[in-house]
Amino acid sequence: MTILSSAAATVTAASAHLNAAATAVVAQGPTDGPVGPEFGKAAPIGLLVLVLLLVAVLSLGWAFYRRHRTFRRRQLFAEAHGLDVFDAEAVDEAMREAGVWDRRQKRFV
Repeated sequence: MTILSSAAATVTAASAHLNAAATAVVAQGPTDGPVGPEFGKAAPIGLLVLVLLLVAVLSLGWAFYRRHRTFRRRQLFAEAHGLDVFDAEAVDEAMREAGVWDRRQKRFV
């Protein structure tokens, strides 16, 4: 019986040692990755890309807002005058007669 308990204790100690060793190996990061003084620094082209993306998003948002505002104005006018919202010619004609039809192109500047 002592041999069995001695063997069990040895197996338990060995498995605990292996678990600790495996944890230590897993916890270490890769050592062959990129290193040096230039690692992690952003290139100036990255800033240019970010600025271009920002300009694109802002211009798309502004264009959507302008289209939505025009659509909402036309919808409210059509509902107030009892017109079909989807009859574009009738809404345009009624807006021209009322003097509120505006087709100017609005620019940023």
